[in-house]
Amino acid sequence: MRLLIDGYNLLHATDLFGQGKLAGTLQGSREALLARLADMLSAGERRAMAIVFDAAGAPPGLPKQVHWDHMTVRYAREYADADALLEEIIETHRAPRGLTVVSSDHRVQRAARRRGAAYVDSDQWYRDLVTRRPQRPGGSTKPKPGGSVDYWVDQFQSAELEQMEAELRRTTQPKLRPKTTKRQPHAPPTADGDFENPFPPGYGEDLLDGE
Repeated sequence: MRLLIDGYNLLHATDLFGQGKLAGTLQGSREALLARLADMLSAGERRAMAIVFDAAGAPPGLPKQVHWDHMTVRYAREYADADALLEEIIETHRAPRGLTVVSSDHRVQRAARRRGAAYVDSDQWYRDLVTRRPQRPGGSTKPKPGGSVDYWVDQFQSAELEQMEAELRRTTQPKLRPKTTKRQPHAPPTADGDFENPFPPGYGEDLLDGE
């Protein structure tokens, strides 16, 4: 274990409150925090960390330790509070100089300092984590539908681009005009309203001379 996290202390440094029926409950907040850490930490980091939650007033049957997506989650059962369990873990750690403790609690920080472990305030550690935000191995970088504004913006932009491309193809293709029969123009009317003689000059004069 190279990373030890004070669970509720870190939770107070975030804006996570859970979703659905668990929204606003401790269980919902814990699950939201664990899901966020699982998404932002690599598999190696998750395997090398433990997060400790207080268990005061917990219902009977609460386990002492569970695993969540490779993360070790410990509840401070049979301890006065989470700080007492955190102190014990720090005191019994085999290589404390390679341990980083995430907590803003001065009591926990003093325990880390006594063993030569590194420590950092929860809010500072979380800000640094959000800033670097590594991609989870094997995860997709494409936003998923349902709650991502970027996803829907991307979809609308793609649809608009396709529509523009279709319009461009339609306007640039040559238009085929139907074949029409060429018609002779009609002779224009004379000034007095009569139509001009359609026959050429002198046509039929030999007939008149014969008469």
